[in-house]
Amino acid sequence: MEYSSKLVSESMVESVQKLKAPERLKESMTYSLQAGGKRIRPLLLFATLDAFCKNVEIGIKPACALEMIHTYSLIHDDLPCMDDDDFRRGKPTNHKVFGEDLAVLAGDGLLTYAFQLITEMNDPNVSDQVKIRLISELAIAAGPEGMVAGQVDDMDGESKQLSGEELQYIHERKTGKMLMYPVIAGAILANSTAEQLSHLTQFAYKLGIAFQIQDDILDVIGDEEVLGKPVGSDIENDKTTYVKLYTVEGAKKRLHTFIFEAKQHIKACGIKDDLLLSICDFVENRSF
Repeated sequence: MEYSSKLVSESMVESVQKLKAPERLKESMTYSLQAGGKRIRPLLLFATLDAFCKNVEIGIKPACALEMIHTYSLIHDDLPCMDDDDFRRGKPTNHKVFGEDLAVLAGDGLLTYAFQLITEMNDPNVSDQVKIRLISELAIAAGPEGMVAGQVDDMDGESKQLSGEELQYIHERKTGKMLMYPVIAGAILANSTAEQLSHLTQFAYKLGIAFQIQDDILDVIGDEEVLGKPVGSDIENDKTTYVKLYTVEGAKKRLHTFIFEAKQHIKACGIKDDLLLSICDFVENRSF
């Protein structure tokens, strides 16, 4: 985890600093990129490559691209017109430091630069066709059929009593798609079989829902100092969550079920699975 986080953080900052862009813009982009976080998405990509005994460094640029898009979404989520948060990972949110106008543009810069990064992959084993496929899958995961769609439905669902199926559908796109992408990207780069890709996609889907369930649990029982953000915001915003629907204990049971099912798909792939299985355990037991 530490290796993954350091590698991606350093690569992202180095890439941004090389841009021929206004210094204020680069400073704002870098501020949020350096805010830390779990970096689980890059870790998933590297772990998938490792499972196929591939050099993980082949996935650095797609991992950075993914984390840049994730970071842009957090910058925009924190804005007054969205979640109106003052702190992210224990630090003032981007718009509190740089202003709303520059925060919006920093997010826009990260989003668009992410796709440019993938085109700059220079590994001789990565063809242009593979780059196009990586870009297409990332656009689907992050765009109006993926994360953005989930965010819209999540906003529309506030102050409404959603069913379990409706809630899962929201998080399948809001959180799940962006957790599925690194596994799919790793499988593409590793030239996996169609059957392996199918199992890995299901693994990532289950893991993504489990990740969100744990988020909901931590919003109720988490430690603010550990999380780096206030707890109880879901209750304050009257949002339907897994805890609200099933109680804390019920949500924990569903979390365990999704993790168990995710592990079964990994074991069915016939690959080196130790890192991917350890990520499952991390998601189930994480405190931040």
